[in-house]
Amino acid sequence: MSAAYATFGLAPAMRAGGVLANGDVQVHRDFLDFIVDGRPLLFQLSDLDAVSPLASDVPPAIFTAQVRSLLGETDAPLPNGRHVIYGCPECEDLGCGAVTAVIERDGDDVIWRDFAWQTAPAVDLQLNGYHGIGPFRFQGAEYRTALDSLLRGTDDAEGSRRRVLLIGARVAVLAKLAAALRTIGIGADITREVGEVPADELRGYGAVAFGREVTEEERAAVRRSFARAGVEVAYVDGLAPIVPLLVAQMEHALDRRPLEQRRLTRLVAADGEAGVEVTSPCRVRLTAYRLDRLYRTHAQEVFDGVLEAGRHRIALDAKAVRGEAFVVARTSGSVLVEAMAR
Repeated sequence: MSAAYATFGLAPAMRAGGVLANGDVQVHRDFLDFIVDGRPLLFQLSDLDAVSPLASDVPPAIFTAQVRSLLGETDAPLPNGRHVIYGCPECEDLGCGAVTAVIERDGDDVIWRDFAWQTAPAVDLQLNGYHGIGPFRFQGAEYRTALDSLLRGTDDAEGSRRRVLLIGARVAVLAKLAAALRTIGIGADITREVGEVPADELRGYGAVAFGREVTEEERAAVRRSFARAGVEVAYVDGLAPIVPLLVAQMEHALDRRPLEQRRLTRLVAADGEAGVEVTSPCRVRLTAYRLDRLYRTHAQEVFDGVLEAGRHRIALDAKAVRGEAFVVARTSGSVLVEAMAR
């Protein structure tokens, strides 16, 4: 085993929720990812749709138990000293599959080793081991400081602001959008006036979405209200009254991570092509949405495949992007939205 140390840290991450073109729903999950040598460990696992045990929506007692387990203060939850590092974002059941590893102490150091894909109490390292990942040796002080901060309640609270404020005149569209956001785990409220809303309430929002009919004067008034409350939020201009498209815009707005901690970092849509950039190998899905002359919505999945790290140009079906059209690019942890340029 190499004596070289790896650095250890934690950073906010998310599993992007969404309403997909086929009607399926993905639940939004905020969690803390493990940052090893400056990069999210999850990125080393290629196209894995999973979250760490340090999710923001688990009860406090369970969250504390997870932290103490990673610190080695309690017995490992699985046989042979194995811990769940990433699990299913929908149900967290081991039967769905999880990435596990042995966590052990070596003097003051902490070692993560024998990473594997596990679906039962016993694991076959030869068959299901991640042979190219780890072992990682962490300095004990750095490792414990990062995890102890969670027990003291000093972790970044930004990920907990999973509420959005919807402002517009088309109540029917806003109601459908709010319902869709709530379905995937994001709180949503509808209003047209925030001037009298107490500052404490405004601090609960992570993003504000404006409908296309909201005037500049009204938008400026909303921004002033949040500024007076000392709240920084993401402001979103709704591209079109298409609920899955608006959901994707809100998911993107709630993602406050730096680019180096995202898999999907760039999307351009023009001249019948989409330009996509990813930072690690992952599955990318492109969905085109358009409004016809009668303002009916049409959706079509135009690409679904695993892309290697780097920039890619993907040809789009001309019929899917004619007229007023938009493209949504989605990985397990990131969403980007662009209007089709002409």
